[in-house]
Amino acid sequence: MNVRRAWDRYRTATVFAVTEHLRNRLALVLVLGFVPLWITLVHLVIADGDVTFLLRASGEHLTVNGNHISQISGAVNAVTLIVGFMMFIVTFRSVGFDQRLVLAGYPRGHLLAAKLTALVLATAAVCAYATAVTAVYWSPERPVALWAALCGAALAFGGIGIALGVALRGELEGMFVVIMLSIIDMGLQNPVANPAADSDVVRYLPSYGSMQSGTAAGFVEDVPWLHMALGPLWFVFAVVVAGTVLWMRTRDRRSPLAGMRRGVPRRG
Repeated sequence: MNVRRAWDRYRTATVFAVTEHLRNRLALVLVLGFVPLWITLVHLVIADGDVTFLLRASGEHLTVNGNHISQISGAVNAVTLIVGFMMFIVTFRSVGFDQRLVLAGYPRGHLLAAKLTALVLATAAVCAYATAVTAVYWSPERPVALWAALCGAALAFGGIGIALGVALRGELEGMFVVIMLSIIDMGLQNPVANPAADSDVVRYLPSYGSMQSGTAAGFVEDVPWLHMALGPLWFVFAVVVAGTVLWMRTRDRRSPLAGMRRGVPRRG
């Protein structure tokens, strides 16, 4: 009975979380319009000249088509912006409702698990779409591995969006952080825009592992699975932060001894 009850709570929370995403019309417009628009603009504007850079995942210098590598960074930029934005908005707007649910006895774990389920579903769909659009203009070596790399970046920013949604008090601040973090992340890692993209500094960026593994998926046969895992690690870290903040914001601060103390007469 307890397992069935837990499942019912999780399912109800998941349906609510997914419904919130579907009601976010701006996010749906961004998915359908921004992803192909951004990748198409990169295809039309960036030159086809060769670019040489160090792929740290394999330790070798690659010479690749600058237009193609820019499409990978553009796809990563698009999915991180969209998924990070989606998760922040949904989480931010539901924090007050979640607090009331927790105070009424609804388990925090079910609410967080529902948000994570919605994040995984949104990530898989958006990244599949971005991979399909990229494949229209050129043929990556390993399209499935490219999709997995995009998923890693989107999961990382989705987790960051959840953490910002439960931590920040203003909607504008969270949107600004997501946008700026994604722009800085991809601006520093694109070897076309930044000739020093192989600098040691980029290793500490959320999408570093995804950009490395996505580049490998596009141009070489071997997939750096260890770098592929860096995105999910960022996701786990962000979820731990989000869960901690959610627990702190939804815990009952009323002291169980307060009423007892008020009933104890003072000594004269």
